[in-house]
Amino acid sequence: MALMDKDKSTFFARHRWLVITLGAVLAIILFASFNSMRDDVIPVRAATVERSSIRSVISTNGKIEPAQNFEAHAPINTTVRRVFVKEGDHVRRGQVLLQLDDTGVRSQAAQAAAQLKGAQANVQAVERGGSQEEVITLQTQLAKARTARDAAQRSVEAFRRLQAKGAASAGEVKEAESSLQSAQADVNFYEQKQKERYSRPEMEHVDAQKSEAQAAYSAAADILQKSNVVALFDGVVYLLPVKQGGYVQPGDLLLQEADLSKVLVRAYVDEPDIGRLARGQKTEVTWDAIPGRTWEGAVTTLPSTVKARGTRNVGEMTVLLDNADFKLLPNTNVSVTIVIAQHDNVLTIPREALRQDDSKPYVYQVVEERLRRRDVVVAASNLTKVEISNGLTDKDLVALNSTSNMKSLRDGSSVKVVQ
Repeated sequence: MALMDKDKSTFFARHRWLVITLGAVLAIILFASFNSMRDDVIPVRAATVERSSIRSVISTNGKIEPAQNFEAHAPINTTVRRVFVKEGDHVRRGQVLLQLDDTGVRSQAAQAAAQLKGAQANVQAVERGGSQEEVITLQTQLAKARTARDAAQRSVEAFRRLQAKGAASAGEVKEAESSLQSAQADVNFYEQKQKERYSRPEMEHVDAQKSEAQAAYSAAADILQKSNVVALFDGVVYLLPVKQGGYVQPGDLLLQEADLSKVLVRAYVDEPDIGRLARGQKTEVTWDAIPGRTWEGAVTTLPSTVKARGTRNVGEMTVLLDNADFKLLPNTNVSVTIVIAQHDNVLTIPREALRQDDSKPYVYQVVEERLRRRDVVVAASNLTKVEISNGLTDKDLVALNSTSNMKSLRDGSSVKVVQ
């Protein structure tokens, strides 16, 4: 027995390096096998399906405009006589804001009024058949002609009776009839003259003179009216580029008045988002100059065309906002958020959990440390979350992504959820 133990000891002593090498190889094989088994498990980040609120929005920029705006422009070359207001003044409807020098215009208006009066008198004369004197004269002439005709008629009748008794000759009767015809011709002439005193070209000429005089008077009256600028509504004078005594030319801007209690936001929506817009959608407006303040309104008009704006193709929509404290100023640049949809207490997942395959959305649900593909129905989405209306239930666990760059997620893969 002792001999056998001695032989074993001698064997190990002589081959100990071989034994150590074999043991090391076996350990490496077992370690590699263990790591290989561990490498089949994919480390993933995951999230729980939860109930929350979700909003689908379009974010863009816009500019503030007055909802009701009035611009006054100079009608002629003249000077500014008086300025009664300054920029920022609140004014009332009918209040005189500015006056131009209208001396020359008043003279033109008076001359045009006289021409119009004369043209109207001519038209009335034509319509009556002449002036009053001409009408009276014509009436007198017609009356005399009718009296002469009646006398000639009686004379013819008398000569015819005498001829029947043999007391008058045929020549006398014929002469009396000639006198009657002449008298009747005079009556016809004056009656025709009374009916058609003027020819059609003459009447058209008189009408044209009246129209010309009316146009001249209207133009002068319009310039006079525009020379005294009054407020058309209660509002604020927000632009006044002229000064008292300054010279202005036709078309120069004199002032701008606006009712700033309500303002219009003109928002610029990128072409791919235009189809998502609808009237009445809730809109939120913010301005960097007043942090933390949000103005709410609704879409009032939709884009009617697409325009190039810098490097963007956009449609212009408008939103009407209450601005009772007059904080929003015309021409300011603002941020605009259009709320396309807002759903409360719905199932949501992080957007990165949603995948797409042949236009069909799906997720990888984590079930007993394995991935299971689940087709889902998406109701709404935004930059961070997606609403799931079918395919998942509350508290389900869905994979977001793998923390290992060497492993991709597949249906049936073994996974380990990590933070």
